[in-house]
Amino acid sequence: MKKSIRIALAGNPNVGKSTIFNALTGFRQQVGNWPGVTVEKKSGFARLGEYEIEVVDLPGTYSLTAYSEDEVIARDYIIEEKPDVVVHVVDATNFERNLYLTTQLMELGVPLVIALNMSDMAEKNGTAIDQVMMKKFFEIPAVRTVGSKGEGLDELLRTAIHEAETSPHHEHAIGYGDETERLIAELVTALGKDPALSTRYPPRWLAIRLLEGDENALEKIIESPARNAAQAVLAMIDPAETEAAMADRRYEVITALLPQVCATCVRTMNASDLLDRVITNRWLGIPIFLALMWGAFELTFAAGAPFSDAINALMSYCADLVGSGMEPAWLGSLLGNGIIGGMGAILVFIPNIFILLLLLSILEDSGYLARAAFVMDRLMYSIGLPGKSFIPMLIGFGCNVPAIMATRTIEDPKDRLITILINPFMSCGARLPVYILFAGAFFPENGGTVVFVLYVLGISVAIGSAWLFRKTILPGKPAPFLMEMPPYRLPTFATSVVHMWDRGSMYLRKAGGIILFASIIVWGLASLPFGVEYGSAESFVGLIGHVLEPLVAPLGFDWKIAVALLFGFVAKEVVVGSLGVLYGTGDEGGSLQSALLADPHLGPVTAFALMAFVLLYLPCLTTFAVIRKETGSWKWTGFSVFYGLSVAYIIAFIIASLGHFVIGGN
Repeated sequence: MKKSIRIALAGNPNVGKSTIFNALTGFRQQVGNWPGVTVEKKSGFARLGEYEIEVVDLPGTYSLTAYSEDEVIARDYIIEEKPDVVVHVVDATNFERNLYLTTQLMELGVPLVIALNMSDMAEKNGTAIDQVMMKKFFEIPAVRTVGSKGEGLDELLRTAIHEAETSPHHEHAIGYGDETERLIAELVTALGKDPALSTRYPPRWLAIRLLEGDENALEKIIESPARNAAQAVLAMIDPAETEAAMADRRYEVITALLPQVCATCVRTMNASDLLDRVITNRWLGIPIFLALMWGAFELTFAAGAPFSDAINALMSYCADLVGSGMEPAWLGSLLGNGIIGGMGAILVFIPNIFILLLLLSILEDSGYLARAAFVMDRLMYSIGLPGKSFIPMLIGFGCNVPAIMATRTIEDPKDRLITILINPFMSCGARLPVYILFAGAFFPENGGTVVFVLYVLGISVAIGSAWLFRKTILPGKPAPFLMEMPPYRLPTFATSVVHMWDRGSMYLRKAGGIILFASIIVWGLASLPFGVEYGSAESFVGLIGHVLEPLVAPLGFDWKIAVALLFGFVAKEVVVGSLGVLYGTGDEGGSLQSALLADPHLGPVTAFALMAFVLLYLPCLTTFAVIRKETGSWKWTGFSVFYGLSVAYIIAFIIASLGHFVIGGN
């Protein structure tokens, strides 16, 4: 007669849990969703001797604190569904990091087995985990496995079967100190007033969760007869402080037991640890981040200037040659003013874009940008977002489209929606040509600093908006941020160049597609109807511009700026291309910056207001489409457009109204 048991696989993300699951179940598995959520559910079957074994692959989680959807699913399945045994899959190459989840699983009082996965790689690196001592000190059997090669899986199943059939099992208690243990004991006594609750959940575990302020655990006692007695105990503590103290105690236990089971896992402080003490310091971290960003923008301007000047001279020469020497005249105008004038205005800034992307690639490849996200976690949490939201925000420095798609890793729907709504305020690379154009023309001595201020402005508006949304339309508490720090690496020049090219080549593709097309459209509108002066008020583009001009006049913008902003909705680079066409920089070989400086309507104040407006107003057409796809809502997409346009107008108006007191002039 066949016997059946059920095994749940638990573990941190990226420990090879799914590899073990696939190796055990093969094609005998089902994939669906957990009830009521979109998180994937995997279950399958394995056989060993007379046993039919159901294997359930739980979502990867760093803890059972139940802040994220994945944590709630994993924890509730273990508690509510009560599998016969839980197999905790750990990455043997990062053994210490995985043990925090082990300490929480121990408190559930379930039959538990540890699978020391990737043991071959750990052994290759000199790590030796003593399975006998694991059993002695943790009271949990440990099995060496290599999921990718199928090694140790039969032994893992045999051990799991033995644990499932061995009874009774008890909670493996961690001592939390006299005062905390007194509170735990009082809560256990209080919970005893509800026998049904005590039978359903391990009393000590539930007491610990209540002390840590776990909202999911608090919901479990709302209708319980034990509620008043439990809340009387909880009223004596600060849950945040208690949670931190208990987490510290778990780490103390791990630190004490680790040398007993794995002498080679204990490492001394190295140069990377010392560097992290400075770079991730609570007070120094953010100033270091800002200083590095400022340095990157300054270097972008300084190193890019000679290349940009050379391209500008070449494009001016070509535009002048084509525009003045080609018949028919309209074709010369199309090539000189339209194509070369529009695209040339963009190509001039390609060196700056590539230099900035190279610098950001070096920071990313070195391991620094991951630490920047960690540094910003405290600030992000204070305004109502998880630190994980800063990763899509960092990606937004390159392009808002993949950044918004990256919000899929954020578990909480409100956290994710807020991150999507604020992401367009992150200054993508497409806005950089506008900054370089106007900052280079009107702030030649401080161009890098001006661009740095714009990036800080974008981050500030994003953070302020997140705080506003969290306090009003999307209330709630963010989930804490857990991430694994990559090691510091010395970036190779070749790798950083490849990353730079992967991200920068899209600007070249845009120049060959969207910007070319937009430049031709603007040229056509500036040239028609036949017989009018190119780009005059009587042209189609002039008529459109003068309709829009009253709307932007309070910001100090004229009709040409209004037209450029209108076409900038297609892609932000088109703002510069449109200005190149409208100012006819191909006519006499003059550069666009010179044409802008000669415009009496423009000055430093108006230029800075315009840069701030471009930073904050409508997202590009592609970003608009991605927001609609990721939110699944026209309402939120429309809100994003309306909110961004309103914020851009208000801030640009403030700059235009008050800027002359600081900068002087227009």
